[in-house]
Amino acid sequence: MGKTTTAINLGAALASQNKTVLLVDIDPQGNASTGLGVQKGRDGLSTYDLLLEEVPLQDVVQKTAVENLLIAPASTDLSSADIELVSNEKRIFLLHDSLRAPAVADLGLDYILIDCPPSLNLLTVNAMVAAHSVLVPLQSEFFALEGLSQLMLTIREVRQTANKALRIEGVALTMYDSRNNLSKQVEADARENLGELVFTTVIPRNVRVSEAPSFAMPVLSYDPASKGSVAYLDLARELMARN
Repeated sequence: MGKTTTAINLGAALASQNKTVLLVDIDPQGNASTGLGVQKGRDGLSTYDLLLEEVPLQDVVQKTAVENLLIAPASTDLSSADIELVSNEKRIFLLHDSLRAPAVADLGLDYILIDCPPSLNLLTVNAMVAAHSVLVPLQSEFFALEGLSQLMLTIREVRQTANKALRIEGVALTMYDSRNNLSKQVEADARENLGELVFTTVIPRNVRVSEAPSFAMPVLSYDPASKGSVAYLDLARELMARN
């Protein structure tokens, strides 16, 4: 329960607070898209077309079943994007330019969330160059902090070269089990090393959160009263308060 689960449910939670949210899925696996019951946009368009064919964002975006939540869906075509982007001079600025096209303002967006691939590649760099900030879901597991260190280095490199304004929005602890000493230790280490960057809200390990994607809906739609739903709403409110 990491980046995609957080992207879907944070997006839905922000949308429930009367914010218009766009989720941009650039993960070739497309789990954020299928998790919201979406395969491809109208005319079969996806974020592949947005990046590689320079199709306007508004032609790729479509509504989801969640009010105020839009999505630019992914497709498996993205799996070859790294190879195709290598020869493009603007290869790390393609998403940046697409999201800042004048017509995007007509969508009336309050937030754009980008769900990245699980590994560092040109698609991930595109997201970091396009973003104002990075929100890091940190699983409450043994090797989580080790991976976080590498991510911090990558963010620093992007800030030094292509996006000087990029900042870390915060670190959200996920899959947290208060009965588990390991979860408590990961939280203690994260708060000691990262201080106020760590959100006060923690996302608990919750069966409802795990079940919701199989019904193609966020947990807030699947079971609004669940601990997972309450936690993602708290995280959305904390994020809005920071901004």
